[in-house]
Parts: sequence; C-alpha cells; structure tokens
Amino acid sequence: MSDLPHVRPAQPEAPQQAPGTRPALSAIDLLAFACQLFAFATFAIWGFAAWDFPLNVVAGIGAPIVAILLWALFVSPRAVLIVHPFVRALVELLVYASATIAWWSMGHAWIGLVFGAVAVTFGVLSGRRRLA
Repeated sequence: MSDLPHVRPAQPEAPQQAPGTRPALSAIDLLAFACQLFAFATFAIWGFAAWDFPLNVVAGIGAPIVAILLWALFVSPRAVLIVHPFVRALVELLVYASATIAWWSMGHAWIGLVFGAVAVTFGVLSGRRRLA
C-alpha cells in the first residue's frame, strides 16, 4: 500500500448566477430566434399566396398559428411540455423543413434552400449550446 492519500483533482467551479435569472442570450440564440420568426412569416406568405380566396385566409392565418403553437409547446425556452432534447430538435427541424417546402411550392427553391441551411445551422449551434 502506498502512503499517498487518495485525492482527486478539484473540478473548476461554474460561475454562480443569482436565483431567478437566466444566462445571457448569445448572438446564436438571437439568430436562431430570427430563423423561427422567418419560418412563421413564411407560413403566412405561403398561406395567402398559394391558395384561392376563401382558403387563403384560413391557410394564411392558420399555418403560422399551428407553427407558433408547436414552438410554444415544445421548442420555446419556457415550453409547456418538457420533452427530451431530441424530440425538441425534431419539432424544430419539422418547422424548418415545412418552411423550406413552402418556399419550394411557391417556386422559390433557392430561398428555401438558403433558409433551410441557415436555420438548421443555427438550430444545431443553439441546441449544442443548450446541451453543454
């Protein structure tokens, strides 16, 4: 047996936050939120532009409301339903993919591709930051 004590190195302490406060928002979080807002606007544009008169009002108002409800239930920082992070990412990806498909269906494939790439990139970066 050795005479040395069993000592483990101390882990560095995490910075303490005051109770009831949240960590500061980063530029990645703000850009991910901007992508969500752009997706909601895309659904409104798609609903009003892709349908004829009686249905365009329903789709133009209903599609963004459904996307906002999904976001509020699963993806929001204060989500109503706390789910596994992968389910949260899947719902966020579903909203982004739907917005991309909406741009494609309106004949603007490049806008859809650029939006999809930017939204998924910032979604992944924001999600990795939340998991860290």
